[in-house]
Amino acid sequence: MKALFTRGRVARIAAATGALSLTLTVAACGAGSGSNPLQNGGSSASAAPADTVVIGSANFPESQIVAEIYAGAINGAGAKASTKPNIGSREVYIKALTEGSIDVVPDYSGNLLTYFDKSATQVSADDIAKALPGKLPSGLKALNASKAEDKDAMVVTKATAEKYSLKSIEDMGKVCDQLTIGGPPEFQERAYGLPGLKSKYNCTPKAFEPYSDGGGPVTQKALLEDKVQVADIFTTTPAIKDNDLVVLEDPKNNFIAQQVLPVIKDGKLSSQATDALNKVSAQLTTDDLINLNRMVSGDAKTSPKDAAAQWLKQKGITQ
Repeated sequence: MKALFTRGRVARIAAATGALSLTLTVAACGAGSGSNPLQNGGSSASAAPADTVVIGSANFPESQIVAEIYAGAINGAGAKASTKPNIGSREVYIKALTEGSIDVVPDYSGNLLTYFDKSATQVSADDIAKALPGKLPSGLKALNASKAEDKDAMVVTKATAEKYSLKSIEDMGKVCDQLTIGGPPEFQERAYGLPGLKSKYNCTPKAFEPYSDGGGPVTQKALLEDKVQVADIFTTTPAIKDNDLVVLEDPKNNFIAQQVLPVIKDGKLSSQATDALNKVSAQLTTDDLINLNRMVSGDAKTSPKDAAAQWLKQKGITQ
């Protein structure tokens, strides 16, 4: 069995990295489920000075990497930044941002828009970018979006694709009552999750299995062992290519554009810090995300901070 690599993406609850051979080894990225995610350890275990920008992240590796890139860019520009990783899902970190316990968090444009406007119909990157500023609550602001995109996807094994003649989610809808879908717990309620599959593709699965690792090794193991036949896995997950998995086409755009961008507490950041974040967005690409995810969640087991530092140096943002 090929190695599995975690990758993160929207605000997901994930705390695992590791590789799967005959057995799965999962290394927790965050604190246990009984802890307060806003009191987790990390590079900001204690309260940051008032002039320090605190950058939070969801608790999956990709979000942690981007948060460290943001912090490194701000520090490299001569301002001060620290990180508070592993906060949790969007529901948790947006509350932290609103209440001021963090000042910046990386997010994904489409899901951020639909979080604040469940009736939003925009699907393209440009349309989402135009609509987003008017939907954010007072006190929050989105900075420039990057070209890097990481979308949810319905992923199946090649064997399942061949068995049910699956090339698209539309094909999946025709046999959905025979399939068990695996994904994060919030997939049951979010607009792009089970409700979206039902409304756009008339897909009501035989069952849904929740996995709180953001499409990581546990979800991937369930898919490869046929415990679930379909899994919600992010498109920048190296495991898709490494395990020859099939990403089903989405002709009705259930999974809308998802550009990585910083969301900030308006009025907190200096122009120096804001410019540093926009400089990151100008250079961050989807391929960068895949490579960074592989570094952190693959065999190299590079820390998010070290992976971020390498990327910043390669791009000439820091020395």
